[in-house]
Amino acid sequence: MFCSGCGVAIAPGQGVCSQCGRPVAPAVPPMPGMGFELDIYAGKIKTLSVVWFIYAGLSLLLGIAGLTFAKAFLMGNFSPWSRGWDGNGGPPMWFAPAFLHFVWVMLVMRSALALVAAWGLMERAPWGRIVAIVAAVLSLLKFPFGTALGIWTLVVLLGFRNARLYEQL
Repeated sequence: MFCSGCGVAIAPGQGVCSQCGRPVAPAVPPMPGMGFELDIYAGKIKTLSVVWFIYAGLSLLLGIAGLTFAKAFLMGNFSPWSRGWDGNGGPPMWFAPAFLHFVWVMLVMRSALALVAAWGLMERAPWGRIVAIVAAVLSLLKFPFGTALGIWTLVVLLGFRNARLYEQL
């Protein structure tokens, strides 16, 4: 610590500057309630990460169930209601498998992004906030649960105050 008048180094606990006699300014106390506010914010982040884990798991399970049904339907396993894509006025034979593979890759990528976001928030990693914001923006189109989770994530993580609180965790 240094004297604000003459700049001489002041020993801790010294009340007056030995050089110029100026009184030493008292130490500024920490912001009241900051620890309490950090504890509340840490609880919000933990809850958010648990919900992202649940969302990733449910998204993957429901996606697998939907893709299984879609594959059975598109390949003609529901006859007489479906004839399959055998060239009778439908798309070419290669379209259904290619489309299902594309949807499968997108499902796995979306679930993996949600898991990484959940893990980053749980560990309170600096990159976890950014990944969770990206996952939230991408999940806004998944009405209703993805939209709700995306809005909640953006409210909890965006803003100057929330960014500073996350950095202090």
